[in-house]
Amino acid sequence: MLAVSDLHAYYGKSHILHGVTLRVNEGEIVSLLGRNGVGRSTTIKAIMGDVHAEGSIRFRDEELCGLPPYVIAHKGLGYVPENRDIFPTLTVRQNLLLGVKNTRHAGRWSMDDMFRLFPSLRERADTPGGVLSGGEQQMLTICRTLIGDPHLIMIDEPTEGLAPMLVKQVAEMLVRIAERGVSILLVEQKLTIALTISRRVYVMGHGRVVFEGAPDDLRRAENVRKEWLEV
Repeated sequence: MLAVSDLHAYYGKSHILHGVTLRVNEGEIVSLLGRNGVGRSTTIKAIMGDVHAEGSIRFRDEELCGLPPYVIAHKGLGYVPENRDIFPTLTVRQNLLLGVKNTRHAGRWSMDDMFRLFPSLRERADTPGGVLSGGEQQMLTICRTLIGDPHLIMIDEPTEGLAPMLVKQVAEMLVRIAERGVSILLVEQKLTIALTISRRVYVMGHGRVVFEGAPDDLRRAENVRKEWLEV
């Protein structure tokens, strides 16, 4: 599905990523872990074409490196940024409609699917996005990306700042999304959530991958957790 090889990324003259290699298979949830500032968000921005990158980014047997974000999005790669980026003056329903990429053909996800995933969005369908709670805005952003029918969705810190009940709800929703055949590359700070729902995990440090394995492998790798994850 997604194969990233020897990825380097830059902000101006600053060299941020140093040869990142990772893969996401069909229907997998893969988590990208690490402390703040190690390059996790830059990795998914580079894949999406938001920052200058060099290397190989193959998605469904096509090379994406160097393509603009709108082209990458239309190839079926979705991106949910950490800052959510909803349109605050538009209603929930209007925000969702903006995510639709093809109005001629129905995708795997409909408006009703979104409302079934998050019933609170149905209740607030005609409410401006700007007055939603932080958790509701996060739900809306994920749903707006999903309704564009991506094959893989990259999500940056979806549980950041959410109440524990909403954290659990978001985690359950991610599992349901993967069960529908959508692959997920997840940047997540909460280790418990990542280890519970992921099939594989990568740990980053200093702009490169320092560990790859199954969640149980990371649970056993106490030295990796101490050096690269624990505060």
